[in-house]
Amino acid sequence: MKNPGFLRLWVLLLLLPAASHATPTPSYFTAFFSGLLTLQADFDQQVLDGNRQLLQSSQGHMWIKRPGRFRWDYETPYRQQLVADGERLWSYDEDLEQVTVQPAAEVLTATPAVLLSGDKPLESLFRIEEASAKAGEQQVMLIPKSDDSNITRLLLHFSGNMLTRIDAEDSFGNTTLFSFTHLERNPELDEKIFTFTPPAGADVVGNTR
Repeated sequence: MKNPGFLRLWVLLLLLPAASHATPTPSYFTAFFSGLLTLQADFDQQVLDGNRQLLQSSQGHMWIKRPGRFRWDYETPYRQQLVADGERLWSYDEDLEQVTVQPAAEVLTATPAVLLSGDKPLESLFRIEEASAKAGEQQVMLIPKSDDSNITRLLLHFSGNMLTRIDAEDSFGNTTLFSFTHLERNPELDEKIFTFTPPAGADVVGNTR
């Protein structure tokens, strides 16, 4: 079953602002987020219910360019695109031939705990705690300080200084797991990646101006 709300929420989780040095944070955590400008990776996304039963699984590729631009191409089980061009957020469902567009500022306002602009330090949004992990892996727990967030906590997994997975628990009792492979930090990305033009014949919902 398709669930665009899930897709959009978990995409925004990945666009966290760079960590500041206002409070002590693990060195690998700081090393990854400090100076982060672009990012690309293959991803595997799984949504689990409170009993750890699989609700949804999808795979694809993502690109991020700060501030405020990203593209997530969902390739399986359904072909979908989420593209933020710095002003608008485009969501394209290839099977339905439908495009939804909305101002990025409205999306950010609706998700105060997750920022695209990167102008606020993580420490102002989350309580950050280093968590225990198995050998060869590090984990950091982020707990939102705002009661407005549907996210109750985020668990970030690192191997060395690279982010490998994010576990996001929400107030509905679900957990979304994002696993990354072939992740590249600060690659050169063509601006065309973050430009979206509705395909001919697609039904467009929202204001494209």
